[in-house]
Amino acid sequence: MAILAEFNQTLKKYGVSNARVVEFTLSDQEMPEMEGLSCNFSCWVSPSNLTCGIKCEFEASGTTGAKPAAIATPTAKKAEKAKLLAAAAAAPTKSAAPAAKKAKKKSDVPINIYRPNKPFVGKCISNEELVGPGGIGTCRHLIFDISAGDLKYVEGQSIGIIADGTDDKGKPHKIRLYSIASAHRGDYLDDKTVSLCVRQLEYPDPDTGKTVYGVCSSFLCNLKPGDDVKITGPVGKEMLLPDDPNANIIMLGTGTGIAPFRSFLWHLFKENEDANANPFWLPKLLGWVKPSDKPKFNGKTWLIFGVATTPNILYNKDLEDLQRRYPDNFRLTKAISREQKNPEGGRMYIQHRVAEHAEELWQMIQQENTHTYICGLKGMEKGIDEALSAVASKDGVNWSDYQREMKKAHRWHVETY
Repeated sequence: MAILAEFNQTLKKYGVSNARVVEFTLSDQEMPEMEGLSCNFSCWVSPSNLTCGIKCEFEASGTTGAKPAAIATPTAKKAEKAKLLAAAAAAPTKSAAPAAKKAKKKSDVPINIYRPNKPFVGKCISNEELVGPGGIGTCRHLIFDISAGDLKYVEGQSIGIIADGTDDKGKPHKIRLYSIASAHRGDYLDDKTVSLCVRQLEYPDPDTGKTVYGVCSSFLCNLKPGDDVKITGPVGKEMLLPDDPNANIIMLGTGTGIAPFRSFLWHLFKENEDANANPFWLPKLLGWVKPSDKPKFNGKTWLIFGVATTPNILYNKDLEDLQRRYPDNFRLTKAISREQKNPEGGRMYIQHRVAEHAEELWQMIQQENTHTYICGLKGMEKGIDEALSAVASKDGVNWSDYQREMKKAHRWHVETY
């Protein structure tokens, strides 16, 4: 007998493009419930991995036969993940993953597993442009395979990259740190990858006026799938998320400063899709894993993101998708400097959005379970402090003193460059 289930119509519905395809075969050797059947899967997974389409064909391979319900029911036994992954190893997209781990305590945060004198050599899996047509510059989302080593990390950390080649003195290039853009499970939720958001640095030479390109950022932006990349770290404890499913998270970022915030949001929402009852979560559809043991996130998250133009809104579709699906938990506010005007008629920067929503932000900040994170260009803190100082003073509060106490309580986090 043959049973055909088509879910690929969800691709267009959810705006999936450039989907990858994974094909593999499952038999009764992998799943006892499939005795007498073989199953061919074709899976389409979006680059953001938020939506997917699947096509499943079951055919009799013996004389026993099995009831379709034995495969479709949520009580079916879990497939042996190792064998399933082995069957799909030839494709870059990853399969189902085990239940997410609980958030690590700060004392358990991994630090410098790999050092400059002995870096880990990973492989580039994917290198995709994030800036839309008409945008300024180039910014890439890179995914590295780290399955061959022991590199572990948590949300809010950074890794070091050593570009290939040598400098003008014949010495290896210096390490450059980049904020991790993926949750600790990785973009494929299989604990085997780490992702970066990298903008190619370019500036005019002060003497010649010619454009100079950053060594490490250019190296990363030009990587191709299969290329090696030397990785150190991870490092950093300043930008860690609280271990509280009811926390409020305020994120103020510009440009590639969105990287740690993407890791936060993917951890809070995407890793827990099963607990949040997403009907299109692939592992749940196929009954491969049990519901996540990570508590459902019930807090509020608010991202205020500053960019130059609309095409430069990094991960825009994914962010808007999160806002649509989690309207009670995620809020997105954009400051597009070259397209929007502030109240004085000038360009709209992130500090103007903070001032615009200062009353509401101040109310959130005063709650003991609220954590505020700032990431982006150095100097952006000044305008933010001025806006919050003005609103705090209305309540007779000295902002500098209040901010100092928040830092002591590990509720105010800043990482600028």
